[in-house]
Amino acid sequence: MSEVKISAEPRTEFGKGGARRTRRAGKVPAVLYGHGEKPKHIALPSREFAAAIRKGGANQLFAIDITDGTQVLALPKAIQRDPIRDTFEHVDLILVRRGEKVTVDVPVQLTGEAARDTLIVHDHDTLSVTADATKVPDHLEASIEGLEPGTLVTAGDVELPAGVELAVDSELTVASITAAPTAEQLEATLPEVEVATDEAEAEVGETTEGSEGADTAAAAEGAETTEARTEA
Repeated sequence: MSEVKISAEPRTEFGKGGARRTRRAGKVPAVLYGHGEKPKHIALPSREFAAAIRKGGANQLFAIDITDGTQVLALPKAIQRDPIRDTFEHVDLILVRRGEKVTVDVPVQLTGEAARDTLIVHDHDTLSVTADATKVPDHLEASIEGLEPGTLVTAGDVELPAGVELAVDSELTVASITAAPTAEQLEATLPEVEVATDEAEAEVGETTEGSEGADTAAAAEGAETTEARTEA
């Protein structure tokens, strides 16, 4: 993955209020740390950062040019997003060096088509791998072409680029192939659903009738009491 050059400026305001003002200014609050260095608070341009993440993924390598004259390489460690606005709230970046090995989680894509009448369960959609910090793949691939029910795709079956190594057990299940239910099996479950629905409706009916009976009895008792008071 090629690095993306991005500018940044030191951040002097902290806390929720400072972060909100940073975002209103069109920037993403971020912190740089690693290699025993003191954490540095910076602000990244929102549009440029979002465009880089959309293209390169969560493991995009950044060459950051800070206005105080500092130039560093960094990888996103944690990205916080606003689920409603789909904007970036905060980013943790870890410092890296060229030639340094890092361990990151990389998305796994399944390629091809399994045999007919099968279901594919994607048990793990990311895998932890170790790679050169400047050569982290944006995704990994595993083929499910023609696989029959009962087949497991493990981490060891995933295609790894040169220089990339698994950081998990090779027997870890990435995907499993199962037989799709037949029409008969689906129909066999329908009576159970209908029975459950009928029972639920019956319970609701009994509850309603019981409530109506209780209300009628209470009303009659109230009327008798009123008549007795009137006669008295």
